[in-house]
Amino acid sequence: MAPMLMQPSQSDVRRFFCAAHAKARAGQPLEAIESIASGWIDAHPEYHAVLCDLDAALRQMADAPQGQPNPFLHLAMHLSISEQCSIDQPHGIRQAIELLAHRCDSLHDAHHVAMECMGQMMWESQRSGRPPDGEAYIACVQRTATRD
Repeated sequence: MAPMLMQPSQSDVRRFFCAAHAKARAGQPLEAIESIASGWIDAHPEYHAVLCDLDAALRQMADAPQGQPNPFLHLAMHLSISEQCSIDQPHGIRQAIELLAHRCDSLHDAHHVAMECMGQMMWESQRSGRPPDGEAYIACVQRTATRD
């Protein structure tokens, strides 16, 4: 049986992060994934105002300014990298991120560097019509971690 892949919509992602932020602010119990998301939300106080207004966040999907940072994409990439590391999938990503975090002296900064590699992998996949190349992604993170 093939593994089930989750493919949430943009609105699902926005609802998830806004709800996790609201629950954390209210001191409500969080699911494990919400707790991880909440940690990354806390690391990005510049996104808090956006996360406090779900209706505005959903409206902004249609008219998001080009070239502006997307807080939901950014947080989703943090969450994705965290999940990849927790299960070491693709194999080797946990060690690559740990090496990069050591080099950057910050897990947060390491994630930001890994996001560049992830973005490059996704761009190549979309451009070529092939599945994402996890080995190229890990190699990019490793190169950055071991660069002099």
